[in-house]
Amino acid sequence: MNENKNVNPAEETGAEIKSIDEILGGMTSPNVKEGHKAGFVNIVGNPNVGKSTLMNDLVGERVSIITSKAQTTRHRIMGIVNTPDYQIVFSDTPGVLKPKYKLQESMLEFSEGALTDADVLLYVTDVVEDPTKNADFLARVAKEDVPVLLVINKIDLLKGQDDLIAIVDRWKALLPKAEIFPTSALEKFNTSNLMKRIVELLPVSAPYFGKDALTDKPARFFVTEIIREKILLNYDKEVPYSTEVIVEKFEEKPGSIHIMAVVYVERDSQKGILIGKGGSMLKRVGMESRKDIETFFGKRVFLELFVKVEPNWRNRENKLKAFGYVE
Repeated sequence: MNENKNVNPAEETGAEIKSIDEILGGMTSPNVKEGHKAGFVNIVGNPNVGKSTLMNDLVGERVSIITSKAQTTRHRIMGIVNTPDYQIVFSDTPGVLKPKYKLQESMLEFSEGALTDADVLLYVTDVVEDPTKNADFLARVAKEDVPVLLVINKIDLLKGQDDLIAIVDRWKALLPKAEIFPTSALEKFNTSNLMKRIVELLPVSAPYFGKDALTDKPARFFVTEIIREKILLNYDKEVPYSTEVIVEKFEEKPGSIHIMAVVYVERDSQKGILIGKGGSMLKRVGMESRKDIETFFGKRVFLELFVKVEPNWRNRENKLKAFGYVE
């Protein structure tokens, strides 16, 4: 990660999660410039439209994991951009969906909550999705008083300008107050203009977080997300959606980090698939995860993975609380 922009969250490698008081601190900073801007820019939209790719591009760091599968993002994840003149607190949120179990209800609450505390809303769609999908949520966005920037992502997939014009006209009817930004987050097309407009819309304010902060999440969170990303990439059907990862041991030593993580599944059959014949699949997930975790922390990593069965955890509120989805 680029250390020139912000402090890498990997520097927060203690076993305990920092309190919010430790993370905050910018509000009373005596060194804040006059006219300093700060605000919350929340990214919402349906699953698989490129919200996390856009978030990472705008933040300039890999804060959110990315796969081609829907429901990759489960939490609301903040990525903070700091300059002497402004602080932008971006929030990546889960894709809006109709919940089928309690975990998805919590994911939807993260997305709906992003509508209530935004200074600027980024509603992300793409060139292939049906604009009427999740119309109720879209109607709420249309009623918001804060500035709404409609990001039409993946325009690199279009064949011509006429196709884009038709899509823009369709969205103008649905979100008439929104400013529209055709982009390709993957190709980094037009995202700099989007960023420029976001800065223009920020209110004058002291920073909400310390000026060296990159995220509100602790180091352990990024370990679990990296492991979960590898599971999403290596397994099909229901298995990756039935898993949760918890770091039970995070021990930093000079030059190395020792991590023990548990992957929870809902059924014994899923445990067998996850482990694979002779442990081959779990070994692959462990090797791929370890490489990315080493890159993230810049240290040698020793990673142990275990698999446990926790029946129906996605519908059990006590487990969702333990896993950080419910307060």
